[in-house]
Amino acid sequence: MAEWLNGVDVVWQYFILFFLALAPWIDVFLVIPLGIAGGLSPIGVGIIGFAGNILTILLLCLFFRQFDAWRERRRRRRGQDRPSKRTTRAKYLWERYGLPALAIVAPIAVGTDIAAILALSVGSTRIRVLAWMGISLALWSIALAIGSVYGFEYMEWI
Repeated sequence: MAEWLNGVDVVWQYFILFFLALAPWIDVFLVIPLGIAGGLSPIGVGIIGFAGNILTILLLCLFFRQFDAWRERRRRRRGQDRPSKRTTRAKYLWERYGLPALAIVAPIAVGTDIAAILALSVGSTRIRVLAWMGISLALWSIALAIGSVYGFEYMEWI
């Protein structure tokens, strides 16, 4: 894929990376190394990866109420009036570790989009979710950009 990306104009390469980062199932763990392997600027790729992922989180935060209302209607139609064991367990973990831990671990474990939905589902405010996910994505974007640059340099050295 990196070879195909090299055949496209630089501006389009950044647009492609942005839309990849915007996709809910693709995080900075794929976008940043892919862009840097394609020869793009690490700073630009880091910013584009961050922007695409944070925009996804922002959209989830803005439209979560509609999603939650749909999910509640669906639950009622199925006759589920009590929370499931999974929901009870998630709330326990949430009370124990909280949003900051979830935000830092999310890109590795489940993805930032799923973590944001989980955080909003258990009662976090949209502002807190957006802030903590933004901090986490910024830290991971910087770490991945630096790691990719030095990692690819090390691979060339070998």
